[in-house]
This record gives sequence, structure tokens and C-alpha cells, in this order.
Amino acid sequence: MRIVIAGGSGFLGRTLAHAWRNEGRQVKVLTRRPGPLAADDVRWNPGSGGAWTGALERTDAVINLAGEGIADRSWTAARKAAILSSRITATRALAEAIRACAHPPRIFVSASGIGFYGTPGDQPLTEESPAGSDFLGTVCQLWERETSAAVGVARIVLLRTGVVLSRDGGALPRMALPFQFFVGGRLGSGRQYVSWVHLKDWAEMVRWALNSNHVSGPLNVTSPNPVTNAEFTAALAAAMHRPALFPVPPFVLRGMLGREMADALLLEGQRALPRKAETLGFRFRYPTVDAALNAIFA
Repeated sequence: MRIVIAGGSGFLGRTLAHAWRNEGRQVKVLTRRPGPLAADDVRWNPGSGGAWTGALERTDAVINLAGEGIADRSWTAARKAAILSSRITATRALAEAIRACAHPPRIFVSASGIGFYGTPGDQPLTEESPAGSDFLGTVCQLWERETSAAVGVARIVLLRTGVVLSRDGGALPRMALPFQFFVGGRLGSGRQYVSWVHLKDWAEMVRWALNSNHVSGPLNVTSPNPVTNAEFTAALAAAMHRPALFPVPPFVLRGMLGREMADALLLEGQRALPRKAETLGFRFRYPTVDAALNAIFA
């Protein structure tokens, strides 16, 4: 299988590229990094055409993970514009390049997020649930819409990913840091849901989606057992052999991040369920948060 990964130098992209290359698959990474390129890297600028479009010819799958980090910096007006434009520009460029291919890829897997659903409290959310109207809900809707140029050319899968758990990247190292110093605790009330997935299950679901011709459209990439923040905190503390004694009040988080960002990412949450994956036969290696965190911190 020949695969192209846009955003392949990030946390999730590196995981896929490393695993598939170790299996002997041909993986090309589209990258905007300056400096010398690795042997299978291809320089790209999604804001314009270029030689990178040729990398898509005669490939089996294109995976789009490109976009500015959601939680890297505070949500100023400029930062919010960059979060949106980076996703729109990259996805539109890839979809249009796929349509223009003489021999296009069969599959276009494009990232999205459970932020699609907004923050409707403890309401269970499946792929059929309506979109939210907040910032992340709007971003995800526009982001997913940009795949439309590839409709009818490639099978499209939209990865609505939750919080991916790994010691090597993503949110977990920052979540675990206070516990290392014995000052960890729940965030806010602790009643908000955390829809999480172990990194290995995330990668396996991407692989499964590529190999399963009956999988298309939105796909919640989350564990079947989301937990409240209080439950997640207790499981993290137990896995790290630390107490969870110091809850963080909402006003502290809002003061650090701003109300909009703190509420959307930390204080309100989503209870997303992988209904499509379970219905179509995917099996999770780590279905519970205790099993996932114990494996990570073993």
C-alpha cells in the first residue's frame, strides 16, 4: 500500500508513518518544514500548487492531519483565524489535487474532531448528532466541508478524534505534569466528560478505516467508555501512584486560557461514542480508561 500523509511530522502523523514504514509500506510525508528533507518527505505549500501534487498520483490513500494546534496558544482573534485557515487551506488543496489526479488515490482520510458537536453536556454523541455552533463546532463543520471536491473520486473518511492518550505527545503529558509534583486534581466540577482514546487504538482505527471499504463519512475515534473528568483524574492518579487532592477552580483555568478556550477544552467537554466503529466491527484494545492509563504508565 502506498500512502501519503499531510501533517505527517506531527504527533499522530509520526505514529502512522513509523508503523507503516516498519511494515515495509511506502509512505510519503508532505511537510512545510524548512531545511533538508528526509528521503520520503515532499515539500508542500497547501496555499499554492506545485510538485507536491504529483506525490498523490497512483497512491492508495491520502491522510490529512494538517492544521495548527488547537491548544498550543491562547485563542486570540489572530490565533483562531490561523486555526481555521490552516485546516481549510490544507484540506481544500488536497481534495482539489485528488480530483485533478489522472490516477487518484482510492481513499481520502481527513482529520476532524469531536469539537464538531459543541459542548452539549452529558448528552451521548454519535456520528448522527448535530453540529455545535461554538468556535470548534464551526471550525470542524467548515473543515469537513472542504473534502467535498474529492467526493466521487475517493472514499472519504472523516476522523472525529477525541483526546488521544500517549506519554509521547498530545494532551496527556501536560495533564500528568501536576500529578508528578503531587498537586494534581480534577478540573472545575469534574462532572464534564472526557472522550479519550489510546494512541494504539487511534492508529488501529485509522488502519481499519483504510482497509474497510464499507467505512465512510464521519467516524468518532474515541473509546466506547468516555468518563467524567473526576473519573479520569482518579484513574490517572492511580496509574501514576499519586494522590488527586488539589482541584483546579474554573476561574483559575479561565484566567490562564480565557473563558472561551477553557470552557471548550477543559470545563464543558463532550460524551462522544464510537457507534459506527462498533457497529461495523472494530474492536478496541483499550476500552476502559484504567486499562489505557495503566498500560501507558506501566
